[in-house]
Amino acid sequence: MNNKLGIGVIGLGRLGAAYAKYFTGRITGATLVAVSDVNEAAATASATQLNVSSVYSRYQDLIADETVDAIVIVSPTSTHREIVTEAANHGKPIFCEKPLSINLAEARDMLQVVNETKVFFQMGFMRRFDKGYVAARSKIDKGAIGTPVLFKSSSRDPYRPSLEYLDPAHSGGLLVDCGIHDLDLGRWFMGDIASVYTIGGTLAYPEMKTIGDIDNAVTSLYFASGALGVIDLSRNGVYGYDIRTEILGTEGTLKIGYLRETPIMVMTKDGITHDTVPYFTERFEQAYISQLQNFVDNLLQNRPPTVTCADGVAALQASAAATLSHQENRPVKIEEVS
Repeated sequence: MNNKLGIGVIGLGRLGAAYAKYFTGRITGATLVAVSDVNEAAATASATQLNVSSVYSRYQDLIADETVDAIVIVSPTSTHREIVTEAANHGKPIFCEKPLSINLAEARDMLQVVNETKVFFQMGFMRRFDKGYVAARSKIDKGAIGTPVLFKSSSRDPYRPSLEYLDPAHSGGLLVDCGIHDLDLGRWFMGDIASVYTIGGTLAYPEMKTIGDIDNAVTSLYFASGALGVIDLSRNGVYGYDIRTEILGTEGTLKIGYLRETPIMVMTKDGITHDTVPYFTERFEQAYISQLQNFVDNLLQNRPPTVTCADGVAALQASAAATLSHQENRPVKIEEVS
């Protein structure tokens, strides 16, 4: 493999466009050589802006491009299976944004393809690369809070994305698209999840009922270790993008996350105010860059993937169980969802 990887990015929505830009100067050891999107105008505009000569409307053509050493997939979740399969059959190393799929059976098929082809595959869960979460994991590993016994996590968007994006046929729904981050963190910090129980509803955006999704949910977790957990998800944070996690241990507690974006508070007779985090690109930009840098470094240094396809399947299985729990209004063991 070359000392500098040629990267092809598939999917140029808001996040995909950001990824493409990162590969034009912010990721060492790699450079953007090709982009692809079914929206030809968007692909051409992005390629022009980033001075990339190879632009494709068909992802198959990008994968077949001999200048592309590795594939970065940031397309809609419902397209991941076919793209991963194509890239794996071409032997091209793959970075795939979360969720792995909207369908657990498809996700397991993808894992089988990855295992059979032995292609390098790294899953995108950027919170594992955020400085706060990395530091918390290190503290836990060193025994700073004793044995973790309770995991609490909140993910609140300031407003809902478009109904087209939210449609469960493409995104998997709230518990997959949004909740999968918290469920992955739960596994990362606390170990395997044994069962879940979800309550939820369409409470803030009645128009979401037309696509069959909810905008708020609370999921209780039982971990295989006996530890407990709770996750709350919301599309109507209103005040800002609020991502926080708390881990209680037998000898202490860790709190991860922040809400104030700029380190300033305004204090007057009318009260004390400060700003909030605008959205995910501002909160996790460095984490996104760090995970892509890690992907490139792993390839160049012949290291195994930091987050595997199996991690993607496990997180999706927990998300599917949480979704089923809400639909059937009962606790669901992870092993039930197959």
